[in-house]
Amino acid sequence: MIQAFGIWVAAGLTLCIFSFLYGDNPFYKFAEHLYVGYSAGYWLIYTWHFTIKLMVIQPIAEKQPGSLMLIIPLIFGFLMLTRWFPRIAWLSRWSIAFTVGIGAGLVLTGAIHGYILPQVKATLLPLWTGKWITSVNNFIIVAGVLTTLIYFYFSKEHKGAIGKTAKIGIMFIMVAFGASFGYTVMARISLLIGRFEFLKEAILKLAHFF
Repeated sequence: MIQAFGIWVAAGLTLCIFSFLYGDNPFYKFAEHLYVGYSAGYWLIYTWHFTIKLMVIQPIAEKQPGSLMLIIPLIFGFLMLTRWFPRIAWLSRWSIAFTVGIGAGLVLTGAIHGYILPQVKATLLPLWTGKWITSVNNFIIVAGVLTTLIYFYFSKEHKGAIGKTAKIGIMFIMVAFGASFGYTVMARISLLIGRFEFLKEAILKLAHFF
């Protein structure tokens, strides 16, 4: 009975979400609010147990080596909560500045080593490899990168050779946007198929149960 009830609830919530295709309605709002509330509660418990308790409170309570240094981030965490009190809300700026600084540094180095440098390395390709298919593919990649960079070169007006090259770059950009959009649609369709498969299996399980 418990398993059947869980299947009914999951199937009902799935249909409530799909009801948005007809229009905004109370069933969709209920499922949406339930999902948001459940997610917020889950991450609250997850953060407390796996971050605050296991990584801060427990090491300090057990007096592990170097645990006293954890008091510093704990203080910054409490300062972040001062945003709720207008008189001392300015103290939270220290925590926010510290977090934004670390985040900017990590994103900058991560983007350089994980995105920019691999992209540059992937563009440095030989135009002739002995195989005409591979050579044509490499030429298209190099030409696409160069023409796209020229399109984003705004220091000079796009006229003449630069303008024609920039138009070719626009074509490559549109192809890239189209491929990205197609990939997104394909991913969403996969999720939709997954939910339909769930509903089908749920109906079969309930029929078998009864």
